[in-house]
Amino acid sequence: MSRSLDRPATNAMVACRCPVCSCTLAVPFFDGGLQPLATLGWPLSAEDARAMPRYPHDFVQCPACTHVWNRSFRYDAVPYKTNRNRMFNRGNYWIGYLSAVRHGLIARLPEAPVVVEIGCGDGHFVRALSDARGGKGRFVGFDPNTSPETGAGVEFCSRLFEPLTDMVVYRPDCIVIRHVLEHLAEPVELLDNLAWGAVRLDKPCYLYAEAPCIDKVFDTYRLSDFYFEHASHFTTRSFRKLMERAGEVAKLDHGYDGEVVWAMVRLFVPQPYQRQAEATEIFAARAPANRANIAAQLDELASSGKFVVIWGGTGKAAAFIHQFGADAKRFPLVVDSDPDKVGSFVPGTGQEIAFRDVLKNISVDVVIIPMQWRARDIVAEMRRERITARQILVEHMGALVDFKIVTDSEAL
Repeated sequence: MSRSLDRPATNAMVACRCPVCSCTLAVPFFDGGLQPLATLGWPLSAEDARAMPRYPHDFVQCPACTHVWNRSFRYDAVPYKTNRNRMFNRGNYWIGYLSAVRHGLIARLPEAPVVVEIGCGDGHFVRALSDARGGKGRFVGFDPNTSPETGAGVEFCSRLFEPLTDMVVYRPDCIVIRHVLEHLAEPVELLDNLAWGAVRLDKPCYLYAEAPCIDKVFDTYRLSDFYFEHASHFTTRSFRKLMERAGEVAKLDHGYDGEVVWAMVRLFVPQPYQRQAEATEIFAARAPANRANIAAQLDELASSGKFVVIWGGTGKAAAFIHQFGADAKRFPLVVDSDPDKVGSFVPGTGQEIAFRDVLKNISVDVVIIPMQWRARDIVAEMRRERITARQILVEHMGALVDFKIVTDSEAL
């Protein structure tokens, strides 16, 4: 049976990661060739316009979440800091849509809210929110190219919003992101940062996000939606997927005849993720002290006059030698069970790796087994080969401890 001419072959897929769902394959969607910037170039003459640099319109679509993006987009090619986005629409339908958005937002906010708009541009939206609240509350706009002056109940910051620090400083009730996400190569990075920033607040924080919706593109086959400054193009499905990354989607809907998709999201991070982050912080806090403690134990062993052997010279054993400073001068004897490793040298420190049998006729005081996961097998191997040592040490809970202590604790 022949394949339909309209059906692409699976080998047409390309390897690239979706910026919304992280799927690692995409389907070529639209190759628009090399084109100049469409809205942020600002040529000052016809000659300048014709001489503008061209950038690839290399759009692909994710087969999993349906997101469309320019896989050749470069954020540094767009002069966001010097040229603002010239989006002009004073039509009655658009003005009515914005009014409905404002009223919907205000209805969800406390009497004197703190509202932060990311990518506020000329500040008209955040100022209108402030006016709708009668000046009660705090309204802050962030944009690298923002030009309005602070005043009349609204503050403007000419920089990027830094969620992990600014969320704590401003303690917002609501974050507004309108027509910004489509400009980002990694929109999920911003959403993740906002969610984690909200974790540090002692109150709910909502996100209102809005972006162009390309659902109608698939019905109309129009191509003018796609230009370089818009790195990402959201379908309803991919927009919902992104919003779910940030927390609980309270509402997701469309506006302006379906050309815009928006969502109200309560920012949060699932409890298992928060507990894992806390556990990671504990590990990171303890690691320097553990490292110093084991290094001190090795110093003590080296100065004790005991005959010490390290079992293993590559992989985790080599990592142990590096981390705790088990240098070749103080710990010259390193052995291994693998004949293929014999005669090679420990990376970085240079001990020649000997075969384990050299221990059969040596009186050994201490054998250190760095790779605890293999300790049981190595101890069994030592018994089988009649290799003895007065003490076998493994790394456990930030110290070198007797292997028997570890096995006894695991048996409980």
